[in-house]
Amino acid sequence: MTAETADTGLTAMFDHPFMQHAFIAGTGIALAAGLVGYFLVLRAQVFTADALSHVAFTGALAALATGVDARIGLFAATITVGFALGALGSRGHADDVVIGSVFAWILGLGVLFLTLYTTHRSSGNGTAGVTVLFGSIFGLDASHAWEAAVLAALLCLAVIVIGRPLLFASLDQAVAAARGVPVRLLGVGFLGLVGATAAEATQAVGALLLLGLLAAPAGTAQRLTTRPYPGMWISTSVAVAVTWAGLTISYLAPRIPPSFAILWSDPASVDSEPEVRCP
Repeated sequence: MTAETADTGLTAMFDHPFMQHAFIAGTGIALAAGLVGYFLVLRAQVFTADALSHVAFTGALAALATGVDARIGLFAATITVGFALGALGSRGHADDVVIGSVFAWILGLGVLFLTLYTTHRSSGNGTAGVTVLFGSIFGLDASHAWEAAVLAALLCLAVIVIGRPLLFASLDQAVAAARGVPVRLLGVGFLGLVGATAAEATQAVGALLLLGLLAAPAGTAQRLTTRPYPGMWISTSVAVAVTWAGLTISYLAPRIPPSFAILWSDPASVDSEPEVRCP
C-alpha cells in the first residue's frame, strides 16, 4: 500500500457509518475499560476479569437460546457474578483445581446454549458464538453505538464518584476500614461495575479477549508511574489509543479482525502486581 493510497483510505474512513459507529462505541468502551481496569490491576483482581469473560460467553448464549436479546443475558450474567464475587470477598479465592473446574463447567454451559440456539432458534446460523467470542464492533448500528457510549460514560462517572474511597481501600484496606470507609460495600459495588464493563468490552473485543482490554492498559500505566491519578489518565489514554489504532488497522486491512487489531496494538500485558503509592 502506497502512502497516497493510505492517505486516501484514512480520509475516507469516516465516510462509512459503520466506522463512525465503531469509533463512537469503541471510544466509550475504552475509556470505561481503562479506568475500571486501573483499579482492577491495583486491587490484584485481574482474575475476576478472566472469570467474567467465561460468564459473558455463557450469559449471552443463554439469552439467545431462550429468545432474549444477547445483551440482556450478557449484562445480567456478568453483573450478577460480579456482585457475587464481591460479596464472597476473600472466600471467593479458590485453589487452581476448583477454578479450572468451574471455568470448564461455565464454558460447557455456554457450548450447550450455543447448540440449543443454533439447532432450535437460528435455522442453522452458527455465527452467534463467534460474534460473542470475538466481538462485533463493526456491526453496531447508530442506536447501539450511542447506547454503548452513554453506558460507558455512566460507568466512568460511577468510578469517579467512588474513586477516592476505593483508592484508599485498595491501598490500605485495614486503615480504610478503621477510618470508617465501607470497604466491603465498595468491593461489591466495584466488582458490579467490573461486570458491566466486561459486558461492554465484549461488544468491542469479544469475551475471549476482553481481559486484554481491561488489564493491559492499566498494566502499562502502572509501569510508567507509581502515582494513581496520572496512572488512571495513562490507562484510559492507552486504552483509547489502542482501540483507535486497532479500528484503523482493521479498516485498512479488512482481513484483520478489529478485536485482534485492538489487542495486537496493546503495548503490554500484566505479569506482576503493581506497586502504587498514595498521592
